[in-house]
Amino acid sequence: MESARSSLDGVTAGLCVRLLGPLTIARDGVSLQLPASRKLRALFAYLALAPHAVGRSRLCELLWDVPNDPRGELRWCLSKLRGILDEPYRRRIETSGDTIAFDLSDVSIDATEIASAAAEGIEPLAPERLRALSKMFVGDFLDGLEIDRSPHFNSWLIAQRRRFRACHTAILEHLVNNLPAESDEVSPYLEKWLELAPFDGRAHVALLTRLAQRGQIGACEEHLAAATQLFQSEDLDFGPVREAWRAIRGQQDAVLCARPAVPLVARQAPIVLADPDATTSRKASLAVMPFVEDAGGVRGGLADGLTHDIITRLARLRDFFVIARGSVFALAEKNIAPEDAGRRLNVDYVAIGTVRNLPGRVIVTVELVEVRTARIVWTETFERKPDDIFVVLDDIGNSIVSSISAEIATVERNRAMLKAPNSLNAWEAYHRGLWHMYRFTRTENELAQQFFGMALKQDPTFARAYAGLSFTHWQNAFQRWGDREQESALAFESAGQSLLVDDHNPAAHWAMGRALWLRGEQDGSLLELERAVDLSPNFALGHYALSFVHSQSGDPKAAIGSSDHSRHLSPFDPLLFGMLGARAMSLARLGQFDEASEWALKAAARPNAHLVILAIAAHCLALAGRLDEAKTFAAAIRKTLPHYCADDFIGTFRFEPEAQALFRQGAKRIGLS
Repeated sequence: MESARSSLDGVTAGLCVRLLGPLTIARDGVSLQLPASRKLRALFAYLALAPHAVGRSRLCELLWDVPNDPRGELRWCLSKLRGILDEPYRRRIETSGDTIAFDLSDVSIDATEIASAAAEGIEPLAPERLRALSKMFVGDFLDGLEIDRSPHFNSWLIAQRRRFRACHTAILEHLVNNLPAESDEVSPYLEKWLELAPFDGRAHVALLTRLAQRGQIGACEEHLAAATQLFQSEDLDFGPVREAWRAIRGQQDAVLCARPAVPLVARQAPIVLADPDATTSRKASLAVMPFVEDAGGVRGGLADGLTHDIITRLARLRDFFVIARGSVFALAEKNIAPEDAGRRLNVDYVAIGTVRNLPGRVIVTVELVEVRTARIVWTETFERKPDDIFVVLDDIGNSIVSSISAEIATVERNRAMLKAPNSLNAWEAYHRGLWHMYRFTRTENELAQQFFGMALKQDPTFARAYAGLSFTHWQNAFQRWGDREQESALAFESAGQSLLVDDHNPAAHWAMGRALWLRGEQDGSLLELERAVDLSPNFALGHYALSFVHSQSGDPKAAIGSSDHSRHLSPFDPLLFGMLGARAMSLARLGQFDEASEWALKAAARPNAHLVILAIAAHCLALAGRLDEAKTFAAAIRKTLPHYCADDFIGTFRFEPEAQALFRQGAKRIGLS
C-alpha cells in the first residue's frame, strides 16, 4: 500500500480510489469515466470497505427494494465494475459460491488508509504524516451519493460519514496540538476543526489559547461571546470552556507582568478543559448512544430496550463514569452523530450499536470508540436464535457490558503504563497498580501496593483502589509472600475501608468476601460475594470468587456454574487461570478426575499462572493417573520451593476433610506427601 500512496491529482502508476469526496477512480493519474448508476457506485464503495466477502442476498437487500430482478441488476453492476477494475493480468472481483469480494490490496484507497491509521492510533503520528492524512479529506464520504428507498445502505452511509468525520476531527486536533503555536499552518487546521465539531470544547480552548498567545485579547472576548450563544442555543454547558479561558487569561497576565518587554512566542500549551477533579480520581467516562434498528437507522423497540439495559448494567459496575440515559437519548433526538455527542458530553469513550431482528435470528453489532482519537477500541457482532427474545437480549447484554468494561480497563491500564509515575493522577495510579497486580509475582505485587497507595493518597474516597490494595495483601497471604496472619488482617482492613467509602460498589464486597475467606469465615465470605454479584450481575470477579470458595468446601456443582459464568462474562480475564483452576478442583471433588486434569492443564497453560495453579495441575493429574505429567509439574514447583509438599498445598486452601484426604492421595503418588 505504501508504494501506491499518492494524491489522485498526481500521476501515479496503478489504480487510486477516492471515497472522501465524490467517488473518483483513477488509473495512472487519469480519472476513469464511471457509469451514471448511483447503485453501481454505492456497490463499489460498500465492497471496497467490506472486511470480508459479502453474500449476494445481502447486497440485494442493501441496494434494491424488491425490483423485478435484483440479482440481474447486481450482475450488470459487477460486469461494469469488472471493465473498470480488472486488467489483463489481474482480476479484482472475486466470486465464490454466493459471495462477492474485491481484491484491492494493490490499490490506493484514501478511506482505507485513514481507517488503518485510526486503528493503529493517531496520537503517535508525526506532523508530516498527519498533514498527508488531512489532505485526503476533500469532502464528505461519498459526497453527494444517496440512494432512494435503500434504508440499509443509507444507514451504512451515515455511519461511515460519521466515522470518517470523527477521524478527520482527531487528525486536525493532533495537528493543532503538535505544530508550533506560531506556525501559520495552525489557523486553517483549527478553523476546519471548529467547522466539523462546533461543540467540541477543546477546539474553542485551542482557538482562545492561540489568539491569546498573539495578544489578540479582544478577538478572544468576541469569540467567547459568540461561542456562548452557540452552546446556549443547544442547551449545552459552556462553563468548562469559560473556566479554561479564565486560566489562559491569568497565565497571559502573569507573563506580561513578569516580562513586559518580551513578545510572547511560547509553544502552545496542551489543550485541557478545566476539570476540578483532575488531580484526584478523574475516572474514564462513557456514553452509550441509543442503539438503532438496522432498517433506516430508526430507534425504538428492542434497540431502545437493549440500550437502557446496557447503560444500567454498566453504571452498576461503578468502575467508570457512565452518562445517564436521558442525556444520550436527548442528543440522539437532535440527530447528533455519536462521535460528536461524545465530544459534547466530554467523555472518553462512546459505544454505538445496531440491532437486526430477522426471521430466525437476532444480530447485534457494537463498536466502542475512543473519542479523542476516533480509534475503534473494540467491535463485535453477536448473533443468536430468538427462541426467547428476552433471554437472548439478556445474554447479548451480558456480553456487551463485560466486553466494554474489560476493553476500557485494558486501554486505561496501557495508557497509565506509558506515563511517568510522578505525573499520574489517582485514576491512572490505580490502573498502573492493576497492571502490576496482574503480573502475579512478589515484586510486581509490591509495586502494585505502591501505586494503589499513591491513588489513595490523592483520593481517600477511591473505593476500587482500597479493593485493589486489599487484593495485594490477600496475594501476600495466599502465596506465603508475607506473614499470613498479618497480611490477612491488612486485607480485611483495606476491604473494610472500601466498604466504608462505597457500600454499593461490587468490588468492595468482593474484596471483603475474599478477606473473610482468609480469616476462615466461609459463611460471611459467601454472603459478601453474593452481595457483590447482586449489586452487579456482570461483575465477573464476583462470580469467580464464589467459584473459588465453593470449589474447596462448599458446593462443587455451584462452583462449576459460577466458574463457567465468570468466564462467559470475561473470557480474557487476567484471572482466567483461577477460574479454570477452581473448576478443576471442583471436578476433582466430584470424582471426575480425567476432566479435572484437562481443566487444570488449561489453567497452568495461562501465561500468568503462578505456582499454586501448577500445584492444582500436579494434584489433578496425579488423581487422573497421569503420573509422568504430574511429576513434571511437581519438579517445576520444587525447583522454586525445594521442600514443597502436600501440607503446603492443603494449607493454602480451606478444603473439607474428605477433599484433604483426596488431594493427599494424589500428592503421595508423585512424591509430594
